[in-house]
Amino acid sequence: MDVNALLLARIQFGFTISFHIIFPAITIGLASYLAVLEGCWLKTRNPVYRDLYHFWIKIFAVNFGMGVVSGLVMAYQFGTNWSYFSDFAGGVTGPLLAYEVLTAFFLEAGFLGVMLFGWTRVGPGLHFFATIMVALGTLVSATWILASNSWMQTPAGYEIIAGRVVPVDWLAVIFNPSFPYRLAHMGVAAFLATALIVAAAAGWQLLRGNDNPAIRKMLSMAMWMILIVAPLQAVIGDFHGLNTLKHQPAKIAAIEGHWENRPAGEGVPLTLFGWPDMQEEKNHFAVEIPRLGSLILTHSWDGQFAGLKEFAKADRPNSTVVFWTFRVMVGLALLMIALALWAAWARWRERLYDSRGLLRFALYMGPSGLAAILAGWFTTEIGRQPWIVYNVMRTADAVTPHGALEVGVTLALFVIVYFVLFGAGIIYILRLMRKGPVPHEGDAPPQGGPGERHTPSRPLSAAPDNDAADTLAQATRG
Repeated sequence: MDVNALLLARIQFGFTISFHIIFPAITIGLASYLAVLEGCWLKTRNPVYRDLYHFWIKIFAVNFGMGVVSGLVMAYQFGTNWSYFSDFAGGVTGPLLAYEVLTAFFLEAGFLGVMLFGWTRVGPGLHFFATIMVALGTLVSATWILASNSWMQTPAGYEIIAGRVVPVDWLAVIFNPSFPYRLAHMGVAAFLATALIVAAAAGWQLLRGNDNPAIRKMLSMAMWMILIVAPLQAVIGDFHGLNTLKHQPAKIAAIEGHWENRPAGEGVPLTLFGWPDMQEEKNHFAVEIPRLGSLILTHSWDGQFAGLKEFAKADRPNSTVVFWTFRVMVGLALLMIALALWAAWARWRERLYDSRGLLRFALYMGPSGLAAILAGWFTTEIGRQPWIVYNVMRTADAVTPHGALEVGVTLALFVIVYFVLFGAGIIYILRLMRKGPVPHEGDAPPQGGPGERHTPSRPLSAAPDNDAADTLAQATRG
């Protein structure tokens, strides 16, 4: 396969997965948030929690629908663009993806209808149980997907027989060396991204003068969540980095723009900014802090780790890309911690709800969690290159031998369709957020008598009917 077709196939997969990953992340966070809201409502009977539940479940429903649609495309691409990978590693990745469908997807599908449409049709205990099951299903789904991806990063528990991967120890396959760190890192990232979206929605309402108990509760809960999980994510990230250094040292060297070790006892500096040059094997315009690289990555003052020159050129990830995607992720994480600390200080000063500077900061930080997830995902996946299964199968050997024209045309079609379909969905979600919570919404008795409006059995029906909703529903059905 020519190089251009391979690059286009990688771009196509990266483009489609970039759209897909944001929807499951929001689904994971919102499902758990809805379970907390309903639990608080049942315990306190405070109508604020009920109103927030009905507000966010509409957004959850639209997001869930778009996540399912975008996920189907990912499964097909394994057969169309990466058939050699599927033939080689399907003995591991196939069952893991099947387990995700048999456990998580069936669990979500079994209780999603009750969760979306059963508020006035079933008892409160059963409805709360359905919400918990959907939330659990999203976490189980993430577990299987990350087990598959982590195995590709740090393969274990397999043998290669007759040119194919054969699992010999499923526990080792699932609980491969990087799996616990990736699962924790992604799970917390989903909660953090959702909390930032909730905080942004509340900030928007308060800046417009829509100040009521539901909006205040929404902002307060989001800020508490960010204060807890943003520092926790930094700690998990440190452990994840140490694990990556042990199992994927070339990736760490590329992330750090670290080309060669310094003399013994000197320590490795941390390159804050610069431009790694893959051809000249050095960094241009580097701004460095002495020894900080050793301190962060080895937890010692003069620790050493392999530079990129220790690896063959054909085995090096693209440092120019991952150097900056990693710094975007870390920079956004620092801003999240700053937001949490500012909110804590404002809460102590009793100005959490009327500090316009803080509210604007929360509004601007709304998309930052999703941007950080994408930056981290790019770092992880591009940093694994040139391997699709690390040190086992190269990406160039995994791709279906299509021509550049075929891949280029389908990539262009994906770009057009995705921006139209998911662009409409995202605009609709933003419209729902702009409206804000409505008191007593969703508590009307169910309709369905002769001549009365029936509730269609589709997730998007949980959102109000209007032109945007109908257009999006028709697009997803098509």
